[in-house]
Amino acid sequence: MPDHATSSSPAVQAQLDRLTALSPGADILGLERITALLSRLGDPHLSLPPVFHVAGTNGKGSTCAFLRAAIEAAGLSVHVYSSPHLVRFNERIRLAGRLIEDDALAALLSEVLDHAADLQASFFEVTTAAAFLAFARTPAAATIVEVGLGGRLDATNVIPNPVVTGIAALGIDHQAFLGDTLLAIAGEKAGIAKRGVPLVTMDYARPLRARIAGIAEAAGAPVLARGTAWTSETTRTTMRYTDAGGTLVTNRPRLVGLHQSRNLALAIAMLRHQSALAIPEAAMRAAADAAHWPARMQRLSHGPLHARLPAGSDLWLDGAHNPNAAQPVARVLRTLAAGRPATLVLGMLANKDADAVLDILGPQVGHVVALPVPGHAHHAPDALAAIARRAGCSAETAATPAEALDRIAAQGDAPQFVLIAGSLYLAGEVLAGNDELPH
Repeated sequence: MPDHATSSSPAVQAQLDRLTALSPGADILGLERITALLSRLGDPHLSLPPVFHVAGTNGKGSTCAFLRAAIEAAGLSVHVYSSPHLVRFNERIRLAGRLIEDDALAALLSEVLDHAADLQASFFEVTTAAAFLAFARTPAAATIVEVGLGGRLDATNVIPNPVVTGIAALGIDHQAFLGDTLLAIAGEKAGIAKRGVPLVTMDYARPLRARIAGIAEAAGAPVLARGTAWTSETTRTTMRYTDAGGTLVTNRPRLVGLHQSRNLALAIAMLRHQSALAIPEAAMRAAADAAHWPARMQRLSHGPLHARLPAGSDLWLDGAHNPNAAQPVARVLRTLAAGRPATLVLGMLANKDADAVLDILGPQVGHVVALPVPGHAHHAPDALAAIARRAGCSAETAATPAEALDRIAAQGDAPQFVLIAGSLYLAGEVLAGNDELPH
């Protein structure tokens, strides 16, 4: 099933089954089908509350979480469209602050699928249309839309007039769709630029900056880049943001890692360079403490999976699945493990660069337990274990996260430091297994 989407609601599951039967079964980029589908639905994307549109290889979801936290701290309601989901399909559509309910979701999917039968619309295109339909019908002060894949040809890019756009960190991923160079990928991400709409970006290498600037200029969009239009710096306890309007100091984000301070700064820059919503500085400061984004260096609570480890153990979860995502995780590991032996439980999709990820994470861990990613083409656990050994780790395999933790616990009663990583799909399985459903 596309994106491994299942539901405990029979009504939602019936529509997901319809979607599976109608969908071409693969990601397809292009705006023709989504445009036709939205037209049949009355063009709901033209009636959304003010839109914040966010692209990027890594960090776009966290940036959206900071945007949401700041807008809600200002006392305003906000819709959010994000992907993929971790446990429940409903996570993709947040209506005025709350995950969409099963009955409403089933009705929306049914309505969209009734209009999509002959279009061969993809899983993501149908989901996008359903989200936009829900957002257009439900009052809110703002809409946050996370790009699904790339930017230029992503289904979300039908939105003609966002109030601000943003690009988070860039890296190599989805090469089959976006190209196998950072320059090509930067060009695809910059495709969300719109005439007269501020495009807020991180700081990138000079060729990437030039590529983004050229595409933005052609679109008529002003670029506001970190390092020129705004800056940020992080200390052990604070994040200091500065632009032409002044300086704002927040706590260091509750989300773990230096990269999250940068994502917070990007969200603040987007808020400060749009004029549709008045967000006070106090609300932006509150976002540092309030934002939550599951499976991004998330410390898991004591639950059924955590209980399998010896008392006093730390169990962490991250969806890192490419080298750019693995690098900040490696930096965080050095601090969190604090000299203790660390074990990495890893499962990765077949189209991800396992060698590069293990080259980065391997030096921070002593042992790797390799897993499959159920429902998806993945690196065979034996092959992952072999790569881990080449990276200097001891390694073994397991069939499930629970079995992996049992194997780690069997090594003795000493507290363990364990990180589960490599796939957001695997992360969803872990969250469900530890009774920590995103909400």
